[in-house]
Amino acid sequence: MEKFWLASYPAGVPAEIDPNRYDSLVQMIDEAFAKYADRNAYVCMGKYLSYADLDRMSRNMGAWLQSLGLKQGARVAIMMPNVLQYPIAIAAILRAGYTVVNVNPLYTARELEHQLKDSGAEAIFVLENFACTLQKVVARTQVKHIVVASMGELLGTLKGAIVNMVVRHIKKMVPEWSLPNAVTFSRALSQAEGKQLQPVKLGHDDIAFLQYTGGTTGVAKGAVLTHRNLVANVLQAEEWLNPALTSGGHVDQLVFVCALPLYHIFALTVCNMLGTREGALNLLIPNPRDIPGFVKELAKYKVNTFPAVNTLYNALLNNAEFAKLDFSGYRCCVGGGMAVQKGVADKWKKLTGCPIIEGYGLSETSPIASANPCTIEDYTGTIGLPFPSTDFAILDDDGKPVPLGQPGEIAIRGPQVMAGYWQRPDETAKVMTPDGFFKTGDIGVMDERGYTKIVDRKKDMILVSGFNVYPNEVEGVVAQHPAVLECACVGVPDEHTGEAVKLFVVRKDKSLTAEQLMAYCKEQFTGYKKPKYIEFRDELPKTNVGKILRRELRDEQKKPEEQKKAA
Repeated sequence: MEKFWLASYPAGVPAEIDPNRYDSLVQMIDEAFAKYADRNAYVCMGKYLSYADLDRMSRNMGAWLQSLGLKQGARVAIMMPNVLQYPIAIAAILRAGYTVVNVNPLYTARELEHQLKDSGAEAIFVLENFACTLQKVVARTQVKHIVVASMGELLGTLKGAIVNMVVRHIKKMVPEWSLPNAVTFSRALSQAEGKQLQPVKLGHDDIAFLQYTGGTTGVAKGAVLTHRNLVANVLQAEEWLNPALTSGGHVDQLVFVCALPLYHIFALTVCNMLGTREGALNLLIPNPRDIPGFVKELAKYKVNTFPAVNTLYNALLNNAEFAKLDFSGYRCCVGGGMAVQKGVADKWKKLTGCPIIEGYGLSETSPIASANPCTIEDYTGTIGLPFPSTDFAILDDDGKPVPLGQPGEIAIRGPQVMAGYWQRPDETAKVMTPDGFFKTGDIGVMDERGYTKIVDRKKDMILVSGFNVYPNEVEGVVAQHPAVLECACVGVPDEHTGEAVKLFVVRKDKSLTAEQLMAYCKEQFTGYKKPKYIEFRDELPKTNVGKILRRELRDEQKKPEEQKKAA
């Protein structure tokens, strides 16, 4: 395949990277821990964690995990927001030779049970705020070992006690829970004293992460991301962003903002892994929805790199205090997870002087597959150019390349593309071509320079604030409500979240109200999956074989918007 887009690469960005440069992700992070031992690695709520601390604590926690008798390759889940325990747990699990299973801490019991069962996780790190959810399902999973962390645990004796008191008793953010065999994070670390982390031989094809995604259907599946996948994507991102990271003169240490949750693949790779490789200070934000609190944290640091989704950029732009901050250190603002809107990009550039570099990827691609050059000055409206060592193909329905400038399904091949879906060869076969391309389900058009613009989604996936919502999952759960005859859901435009979930329902029991159904959904779904709108209908549009036509429902929702624009 001719990579004609290489002609559009910025000076100094290579066409290829060496994904075999390190034997494993562990070798890469071990190198960084040794190189930057005297630097601070993370800061959260004013408490710093140095690279030496991270090295020592993750070694100890890794040794503790090994003492449990888990076999190499065992899956260990993490169910926490961005707190200091998270990066320690990630490094510990990987260094001990296990596989990380990232879990959204806002999952409902149903969602959590599915992921734990499917992954076969045998141990879990969970913040106490979410332990009650785990309590409901743990008996039906393979989880035998539980480590419970608290918000204040690593913040120091006095500050930690105050934070835990506020979280538990004043804000009442910790529902009652009971997990008799659980140990605290601190207790696990103390039990590790005297134990030695046993070296584990890891190779390119060993599994580093099971990153759960709906893929092309609504059943959540684990994208198998190997050590080679993650090493490749970190090296690709480093080369791509290097012109921006090294611009503007020398700084003693780069400061990365980590407001996106580390369980999301975007933050995991860009903040946790790339930040570690660069020896950066990662500013952990446990709750980025608290915009005033977030802005106060930002004011304390000379920020250089800011990965975020469109909704977060937009929220900050609408905060008067944010506009007063010092943006002189900003070198690289990366937009991903959802489309960056032109209005937001233009306002951000005007305020901060730093353009948003929009990228594109999926959990299945570790995640970054393409991005705009970090040398751009203005919004392009595209997802940029394929990364080094990455091929893009635009395919028709028969899997054949379409002429340049014509729309087709975006397919990606490169060292960052997953090994497949965990224990789902049937689903893997649906998305992988014989010559190694991953079919994304997104419809795009590539121009003569190699820039691709997404024009539609082949999948029915809904993108809410950068998170995937799969209609099959929502419909499957809503259909179980005794008063629902049938249902369908689609994404509708939303100025705050990009898209929102709208549910169409044919009632079995005419007395069912939208309020009752919304309450049911609140119990079943984490926030971003919950329908924002519910519309009752007498019937739903269907094909002649009875398949509900979601596209027709989506098109109906577009018409009022189009009429508004025309007016």
